[in-house]
Formats: sequence, structure tokens, C-alpha cells
Amino acid sequence: MRGKRAKRRTVKVDRKYSNPVIARFICKVMQDGKKALAEELVYNAVEGGAEVVKEKDVVAFVSKAIDNVRPALEIKARRVGGANYQVPMPVSPKRQETLAVRWIVEASRKKSGKSFDEILKDQLVDSYKGEGDAVKKKEEVERMAEANKAFAHFRW
Repeated sequence: MRGKRAKRRTVKVDRKYSNPVIARFICKVMQDGKKALAEELVYNAVEGGAEVVKEKDVVAFVSKAIDNVRPALEIKARRVGGANYQVPMPVSPKRQETLAVRWIVEASRKKSGKSFDEILKDQLVDSYKGEGDAVKKKEEVERMAEANKAFAHFRW
């Protein structure tokens, strides 16, 4: 490992629900520093998604959608004796959440045809139900880790 480890920043919470996960969604959706617009898009998406699945609590809806996208294992490249191996590693809870938020927002950005908050809402609803592009990405990552289980002894 080179250099110093990055310091953990304090987790900010969003204005409306005081939830750090929703705040992370807002920061991930934000482009060019337009936080007010990102907040509006995310709030519309999470409130609309909670209505669609008939969940009364918006925070519970978001956390279940995130939980369905969290990967348990991922692969990391390790160089051992001149060869590169794809070594399966367990994922820390903080990174699981980061990956889940990233995959949901990226899957939303790839789609077009509707407004972004509608697309994000659909993506969150799909994640809540355990389907959609973000869940496929999670399963793909876990399948790759499972396929490379033979190299697990290179983990340190």
C-alpha cells in the first residue's frame, strides 16, 4: 500500500429525511454542483417509488432497495510471482453501500426516454423487488468472485 490511507469524512445527512444513504444518493446524482436540482430529483424518485410499492416509510424503501443491490464478494487483482490473479474478497459494509448507490445511479443514467427522476424511481423500484440492471450487476460481480474461488488462498 502506498502513501497514507484517506481519512474518513463525517457522513452528512439529507435535509428532508436526515438519512445518510439518501444524502449519498443526492451527491451521486449531482452534476456541476447543482445540489438543489439533485435533491429535487432524488426526493421525487424515492417518494414516487415508495408510493408505487405501497411502502409508507421512504427511508425503509430506500434501505431495502440498497440492501438488494449490496454485493457480498468482489474480485481484486493481486500480483503474485509475476502473474495477475483475480482474488475474491469480502466487501466492507461501507463499500457495499457505495457500490450499491453507484450501480443504481449508473443504471439510471444509461437509460433515456423519460425524465431522470422517473428513471431513477423505476430503478429503485426494480432494486426493491430484486430485479433490474443494478441487481444484475451485483449478481455478475458475485458470480465472477465465485468463479475465481480457486485463487482465494492468495488473499491477505
